[in-house]
Amino acid sequence: MKIALGSDHGGLNLKKHIILHLESKNIEVTDLGTYTEDSCDYPDYALKVAKVVVEEQFELGILICGTGIGIGIAANKVPGIRAALCHDTFSAHASREHNNANILTLGERVIGVGLALDIVDAFINAKFQGERHQKRINKITEIEKKYSK
Repeated sequence: MKIALGSDHGGLNLKKHIILHLESKNIEVTDLGTYTEDSCDYPDYALKVAKVVVEEQFELGILICGTGIGIGIAANKVPGIRAALCHDTFSAHASREHNNANILTLGERVIGVGLALDIVDAFINAKFQGERHQKRINKITEIEKKYSK
């Protein structure tokens, strides 16, 4: 599995923990920035990760900012991205199983490292269940086609 990660300055420390956690599981990770605590704009990193995920260079993405909200909103502007903000393990696995989410967003200022790592595990280990859920994903795709210009 290949996972792309990105964060703004508000998510940098949690991103570092997640990278170490994933590498300890022999999961290939690529950090697309930011790399410093200097103030930066989360849409820049959301776009970097969303682009490589939608182009299928990476199976999944993980984005972190202070709350996980802004970076997720930005990522979801890219057609084909289904970024899910999760602060519990149930939402993390349900987002993959039911919504076929391809990017997990987290808020460093909202959750602790231990819970974040559990959420990451729940997200990456869950599989899309398809069937009745696929028709809903198809409807999301139709909305994207209609309103993305």
